[in-house]
Amino acid sequence: MGLGRLQAWMLGLPTAVVYGSLALFISILHNVFLLYYVDTFVSVYKINKAAFWVGETVFLLWNSLNDPLFGWLSDRQFLSSQPWSGARLSSRAVVLARVRALGWHGPLLALSFLAFWVPWAPAGLQFLLCLCLYDGFLTLVDLHHHALLADLALSAHDRTHLNFYCSLFSAAGSLSVFASYAFWNKEDFSSFRAFCVALATGSGLGFVGATRLLRRQVEAAGRGPECPALAEDGGLCGEELLMGCQDAGGITLGQYLRQLARHRNFLWFVGMDLVQVFHCHFNSNFFPLFLEHLLSDHISLSMGSFLLGVSYVAPHLNNLYFLPLCRRWGVYAVVRGLFLLKLGLSLLMLLAGPDRPGLLCLFIARYALPPSALHLPLSHPFILAPSLFTGSNRVFTEGTCKLLTLVVSDLVDEDLVLNHRKQAASALLFGMVALVTKPGQTFAPLLGTWLLCFYTGEGLGAGVGLLRLQGSNLPGTAADKLGPVRGREWQLAERGCAWAPPALPLPTRGGELSRQFFQSFNSPFIHSSFDECA
Repeated sequence: MGLGRLQAWMLGLPTAVVYGSLALFISILHNVFLLYYVDTFVSVYKINKAAFWVGETVFLLWNSLNDPLFGWLSDRQFLSSQPWSGARLSSRAVVLARVRALGWHGPLLALSFLAFWVPWAPAGLQFLLCLCLYDGFLTLVDLHHHALLADLALSAHDRTHLNFYCSLFSAAGSLSVFASYAFWNKEDFSSFRAFCVALATGSGLGFVGATRLLRRQVEAAGRGPECPALAEDGGLCGEELLMGCQDAGGITLGQYLRQLARHRNFLWFVGMDLVQVFHCHFNSNFFPLFLEHLLSDHISLSMGSFLLGVSYVAPHLNNLYFLPLCRRWGVYAVVRGLFLLKLGLSLLMLLAGPDRPGLLCLFIARYALPPSALHLPLSHPFILAPSLFTGSNRVFTEGTCKLLTLVVSDLVDEDLVLNHRKQAASALLFGMVALVTKPGQTFAPLLGTWLLCFYTGEGLGAGVGLLRLQGSNLPGTAADKLGPVRGREWQLAERGCAWAPPALPLPTRGGELSRQFFQSFNSPFIHSSFDECA
């Protein structure tokens, strides 16, 4: 009796809640992966440098190409007149196909995540295979999950409703990072391995349960005229068929690319999104550095780690405020307002000039002056205001990037109409957007590090100012300030080696933040720049 009530209650859940829960099962895995996979292979498995660079290089290429590849394999039948699809393919059939794909690929993503934390092959080979497998399944899950946003909902209001729950569950999934600190131990890896097994088990079972529930709700939409679970969210009630035009025959990849080249709104969007992705990842990669320069003399390491974790959760929570604004004013009006707000902050910095050390913190590339050089307390406006502005800059940028998936959904609809398709190729278009914007993700840490080196006049590592003490007003030598440090580690620090390797503790109070900051770079170029430190 109790089981029947539970099943009835779950079947009565809104589609938006079930769809959003999929973001939870992705987030609890991916945040832990990003934070620990480098440290695990370098510090625990002792991977050699050459194998690490080979793995990162192959991963960089694979990560750039798999989005359009999987999108094409998934949606190419929607671009042609395949016999099984015909001219009367219903939207429900497409949604069910994507839900079934998520039901398979989600548990496989959890298994590939689990493969990182158990040594089963030589470290170099395991690193390469695990990265490619995990990123491949993550791409498949992300593509189908984003495509469902366009396929489940037809109006901007309903899509915003779906995205709201995605942000809510993504924020909840980010809490796995806080829990991981209690289990992470390089010397005794068994507890962290058990924690990862629990995460993978929960994620895999969650994918199976959520996709089955979503499939039942979609199937029920065709059997009842009222179908309350889906009528509000996606308009999938009844047997409404997609309006395809003439039979266009098979479409090759070259023909599809030519169609995209004539899609002016798509071209304008990917150009803008490239800049946004660059800015978003620039903030993500360099935020720990900003945090260290602003507050390292005023907060403990544990508080710094807490603030670093909060900085990754806050954009999801802030998005919960942006999305209701989108329902009220429209997505484009909100995105335009965020752009204007960021522009206003930039103009404020420009008008303030270089003689305002506090406001210079707003200018990311010149963010090099520690608060100890200002001789000001933490509560002083010159310290507090830049902290808030810097956090606001990160939140506004992250918020804009998360809202842009709604714009891609509109581009999917426009592509359907302009090219007279029988079915919207949602996953393929999301994959093509990712292909064009991935360079922004890659070049953000490269250009940011170059800018820091250019403005400080120092080499890589030393130029970022992580371990420089010239601005400190503490008495005594560097060794006196930092306490007893083993000789090899201090020599590395003196030479500015912030990643050399992560197994060595950095002799600064913010060293752990600095190490995590450099580990967030997924480019072998960044790691190879520290050759002299090995």
